[in-house]
Amino acid sequence: MQKILNDIRNIAVIAHVDHGKTTMVDQLLKQSGTFDAHKAVGDRVMDSGDIEKERGITILSKNTAIIYKDTKINIIDTPGHADFGGEVERVLKMVDGVLLLVDAQEGVMPQTKFVVKKALSFGLKPIVVINKIDKPAADPDRVINEIFDLFVALDANDEQLEFVTVYAAARDGYAKLNLDDENKDMTPLFETILQNVPKPSGSNDNPLQLQVFTLDYDNYVGKIGIARIFNGKISKNQSVMQVRADGTKLTGRISKLIGFLGLNRLDIDEASCGDIVAIAGFEALGVGDSIVDPNNPMPLEELHIEEPTISVIFSVNDGPLAGTEGKSVTSNKIEERLQNEMKTNIAMRYENIGEGKFRVSGRGELQITILAESMRREGFEFLLGRPEVIVKEINGVKCEPFENLVIDCPDEFTGIIIEKLGKKRAEMKVMSPTGDGQTRLEFEIPARGLIGFRSQFLTDTKGEGIMNHSFLEFRPLCGSVERRVNGALVSMENGVALAYSLWNLQERGVLFIEPQAKVYTGMIIGEHSRPNDLDVNPIKGKNLTNVRASGSDDAIKLVPPRILTLERALEWIEEDELVEVTPKNIRVRKRYLDPTIRKRMAKKLG
Repeated sequence: MQKILNDIRNIAVIAHVDHGKTTMVDQLLKQSGTFDAHKAVGDRVMDSGDIEKERGITILSKNTAIIYKDTKINIIDTPGHADFGGEVERVLKMVDGVLLLVDAQEGVMPQTKFVVKKALSFGLKPIVVINKIDKPAADPDRVINEIFDLFVALDANDEQLEFVTVYAAARDGYAKLNLDDENKDMTPLFETILQNVPKPSGSNDNPLQLQVFTLDYDNYVGKIGIARIFNGKISKNQSVMQVRADGTKLTGRISKLIGFLGLNRLDIDEASCGDIVAIAGFEALGVGDSIVDPNNPMPLEELHIEEPTISVIFSVNDGPLAGTEGKSVTSNKIEERLQNEMKTNIAMRYENIGEGKFRVSGRGELQITILAESMRREGFEFLLGRPEVIVKEINGVKCEPFENLVIDCPDEFTGIIIEKLGKKRAEMKVMSPTGDGQTRLEFEIPARGLIGFRSQFLTDTKGEGIMNHSFLEFRPLCGSVERRVNGALVSMENGVALAYSLWNLQERGVLFIEPQAKVYTGMIIGEHSRPNDLDVNPIKGKNLTNVRASGSDDAIKLVPPRILTLERALEWIEEDELVEVTPKNIRVRKRYLDPTIRKRMAKKLG
């Protein structure tokens, strides 16, 4: 049985995306001796999902615990991406200190601002870790000045301005308090945490107060709430009262109490004030719910969860190739999977809108495409419509979400970006050169102006630009936003695409398919170079004759096609188009496959 440690520290690791949070947590786990010496441990062990590993981003906040000098340090690794900002906010309520990681070369980035603003507003005093000091262009002194300026700009108090700085190279596994010190191990960081992170407030003797900040699900025990104990003790089988966000009170019993150590979850009998534990035994457990003493119920204030701003319609695949590549294709299967997702993903919502269609809402395209990608890998097959922004009525006025958009790009591309964003109703707020031939641009833009902008942006900046955005507020609807300029090349036949026909079609635009790809009537096989849609025949073969004409037997040279990823396809489609997602392929198609119905519907709408 795990011994109960009363000396506890709770910290969160916050940073811009890709500044090394997960690698840092790995090192702390390895060097605290939490892993057995003989156990082989991979890199970025905290990112457990396949998609997290591939993309190198953290999607869900995860918690772990290490023991250092008889002190239990609960660490929560948070996502750095704006689409998952709701996760960060909740986590900060649960901790008493934060490690702010900043890349020694890149310095303060947009998302750094977002997470620091949140941390300072909760009164937390960050420990600043300048990471990646081994980079060739690292400039720690400049970065510290940037951080100080940021703290001042965000109205940090005197105590917060006197932050402690640690220098580190997480990948190589060392930290130090001065740049001249020897590169040894992570001890300086451990010691800094013990000295500078306050012990949890509250007392074991007070009535029980515990708050759930994230959810998990287990097929055997049902919903699991991961929560922090703010006051009192908790034990297994204890009778408690659950107070929901809407004020509903339910009595229940803790059927399972789980503690954390390293990557393991251990069944425990009791836990004390300040600890982070997982509890089960409640069917309707939600984020922000308080678990309190039934004799003295004092619920904690509810947690703010960011509202969804974008929705996408998932529907059953009804194309000619439906059911040939995936195993889960029915609306019941899709609905069951979406229900399971909603049990743990609190930033998302879904509703059944009939006829095998489901409206899924989330914080951004990335969040929804990651769900679609996970489903695809699990063998699902479905259709996705174009992402739409969620419009709310506030005081009788229709309002839409606006985002704060920050762009870092080389100077030569600023003109084209400002021009493109102007067409999308963006308003420029700041333009400042950051040195090294780079400029930072800040805009306020309607969320629908961002749909489809990312891939265009990467093309315009030749892959060198970085864009980040976070939710600003709902504002009255502004006018129309520019959409895709080019039409589509639409197949008019069913069959298999042939190289000869694609070779003849490639001068008409950019192709999305390779020879031997299956095609059907109404499927989009490329982007037309002109604004109108064009019906084409991709399966037409060459008429063979026994007369050899000069030049006709030259080898057919095909330009490599633009292979659509899930994100690119979602960004590319218009109202009357859908993305067909299967475990093997991502195709784009017209909503109405039959050309005569398509024309009739276009007239109706037109």
